[in-house]
Amino acid sequence: MTKRVLLVLTILTGMILGTKITKKRLSKKIDEEKKKSDKYLSLFLMMNQWVRAKQENKNITEYIERNNYKSIAIYGMNYVGERLLNELRGSAITVKYAIDKKADEMYSDIDIMFPNDELGDVDAIIVTAISFIDEVKQTLSKKVTCPIISLEDILYEL
Repeated sequence: MTKRVLLVLTILTGMILGTKITKKRLSKKIDEEKKKSDKYLSLFLMMNQWVRAKQENKNITEYIERNNYKSIAIYGMNYVGERLLNELRGSAITVKYAIDKKADEMYSDIDIMFPNDELGDVDAIIVTAISFIDEVKQTLSKKVTCPIISLEDILYEL
């Protein structure tokens, strides 16, 4: 009889521990997916605002010129950074370089620097990695004296 009770208690303990471990792993995975989802929603809304501005014949160069920024750097050279670089081609604004944590994995016709590299002088840095704007500002403000501006903020100010 005591062997059966011991066996049942062992099985129940295993089930409880297994459930807790599984719940912890799933909870962590759900949190990661939620963060990713929030990031992509923010990017979608920003890109939607960009399209809206274009439909109203507004563009980012207006904001940059209005603030007397002649040369800029772009932080974040994934899809949004590439679109921004293309948007500024042919304008009076010079994109001196880009900054990205994955600089060694990217290709562009401008130099892409790591955030910890020595950064050249520019009038402003425009951040396309909007989900990480606070972290980016904290890192870059120790290295540069120019304004560090979120692309999202620019688009809503047009």
